[in-house]
Amino acid sequence: MTNEFDTLLASRKLTLKFVQNFNPEQLNYIPQGFKNNLIWNMGHLVVTQQLLWYNLSEKSMLIDAAMVEKYQKGSKPNGLIHSDEIDKIKELLISLPEKSIRDYNKGLFKTYKTYTTSFNVTLKSIEDGIKFNNYHEGLHVGTIMALRKLV
Repeated sequence: MTNEFDTLLASRKLTLKFVQNFNPEQLNYIPQGFKNNLIWNMGHLVVTQQLLWYNLSEKSMLIDAAMVEKYQKGSKPNGLIHSDEIDKIKELLISLPEKSIRDYNKGLFKTYKTYTTSFNVTLKSIEDGIKFNNYHEGLHVGTIMALRKLV
């Protein structure tokens, strides 16, 4: 799984690099033709990783239910995200994967609820969840790349 972990961490660092010079107004901007913005995509990455790793492994997530509700699949930006929450999302983008990798290496994820994604991919193990999460990350990094050109 080392390669998958390296990919996740590289993806998160790249995401932060893409947005490092944007202010809160730019991070909250929703261009015409888009349903969301840069900061929503970043929060969505945090939430999805937690759902795919912890929730489906029947473990307590490292984020609260309010964050899940705000950034889960099917949600959309609802008002401005302010600097304190932006800073927290940026911090979680790096700290949560590092903690999750440590938890994986400790053998925390022993069970896994089978889940079929909206892409019709069935996840049957934590390893499936980790691999699919990286695919999902790639999709949203692509969206972030497109959004940043329009901000």
